[in-house]
Amino acid sequence: MKITELNGMEQGAFVEAIGWVIEHSPWVAERAWNSRPFAGLEAMHAAMCEQVRTATHDEQLALLRAHPDLGSRARMSDASVGEQAGAGLHQLTAEEFHRLQRDNSRYKEKFGFPFLYAVKGSTKHDILAAMAQRLPNSAGEEFDGALQQVFRIARFRLEDTIKED
Repeated sequence: MKITELNGMEQGAFVEAIGWVIEHSPWVAERAWNSRPFAGLEAMHAAMCEQVRTATHDEQLALLRAHPDLGSRARMSDASVGEQAGAGLHQLTAEEFHRLQRDNSRYKEKFGFPFLYAVKGSTKHDILAAMAQRLPNSAGEEFDGALQQVFRIARFRLEDTIKED
């Protein structure tokens, strides 16, 4: 799909086309639509990120909570399934799976949302190490860091979807 096509879409079609980019949060694309026309992928990504940044704290928290636990297939979008498989999370050893589940639980209990990590280009070892490194963070640091990971995930997904004109 090209930027010019997206720029010419009615809001409903636009949301249908890219509303999935930020996991289970089509409201981001719905609001970003008002920033059209986009000069390119970078401008579209910036508009989507801005909608998340200016959302209420409750909206941001709901967006973070809409993401699946890494290593779990419950409530996962097709994009998440593919991204996690690409990082090797579908081939964890029993020990790695137990560690991931344990740390996911600790993380969610501490911060109130799942551990978010843009897995594209990473290995299961990178992900396990990042989780261990981020668990000691403060709630504020991790909230901001999780939003940055959402922005990275969205960027990767847009790059895979949009072709520049």
